[in-house]
Amino acid sequence: MPEPRIGVIGIPGKWSTETLADAIEQRTGFRLVIDMAEVNLDLANGSLWYREHDLCRLDGLLVKKISAEYSPNTLDRLELLRAAEHAGVRVFSRAENMLRLIDRLSCTVTLAGAGIPMPETRVTEDIGEARQAVRDFGSAVFKPLFSTKARGMQVLDNTLDEQQLDDDIRRFRAANPMMYIQRRLDLSGRDLGMVFLGGEYLGTYARVSHGDAWNTTIHSGGRYASYTASQELIDLAYRAQAPFGMDFTTVDVALTNAGPVVFEVSAFGGFRGASEGAGIDAAQRYAEYALARTRG
Repeated sequence: MPEPRIGVIGIPGKWSTETLADAIEQRTGFRLVIDMAEVNLDLANGSLWYREHDLCRLDGLLVKKISAEYSPNTLDRLELLRAAEHAGVRVFSRAENMLRLIDRLSCTVTLAGAGIPMPETRVTEDIGEARQAVRDFGSAVFKPLFSTKARGMQVLDNTLDEQQLDDDIRRFRAANPMMYIQRRLDLSGRDLGMVFLGGEYLGTYARVSHGDAWNTTIHSGGRYASYTASQELIDLAYRAQAPFGMDFTTVDVALTNAGPVVFEVSAFGGFRGASEGAGIDAAQRYAEYALARTRG
């Protein structure tokens, strides 16, 4: 029986995408890296084309990255993958499950509904309510609903006079009409990425901030480090990722004086953090996982 043909959706040339494609090719002899910007859906004949390949005729699709940056267009790309699912292609993770995580608000509402501790959060389109959130929190992080690696986030605090604060809020709202506002927490320069494959806990890595950067992302100069999580943290992260049914994900957890809180559950998870911080070869593990579920 021939090996399954599994394509990898990601950013061609990027380390995590190519590493995952390598892992699939090593096991099956088949390699296809797919850039969603070039994918075309033909509903009349039920085909989803990437160059000369009809993705609806593959056995599986592993989604490492749907776009370089998140936006509402990212949701449209995921909708295209539902056509492949309707044709019987196994998509890792299911398109509907990823859709619920791309939008920060959707993720937050689901986590809150599951009773997961999170930073104090307010969501509003009103300038006055946003101003009040800053005054109440003392220092607040304004977050776009679609973003990765802290891009587009802005910290506003009580040191600003009312006019300056309103001006800054208006500028943020111009690009983000629905304003997502969280109390800024003291992370002591570190937060955690907790890795899960098919709901099974694999390990944890830390992200350590660079200098006086307010966030820990690698985009802002942070670095990965090892971390041994307590069973309490593992249980919390497990509960956080469970409602989303992801095949591979990372739960972002922060340790505060009031206890651990969850920032978000990732739609795609971090291969490099898992590798450099936790010694986990996520590409190899994910490839084995996908093949076990697509073989006859």
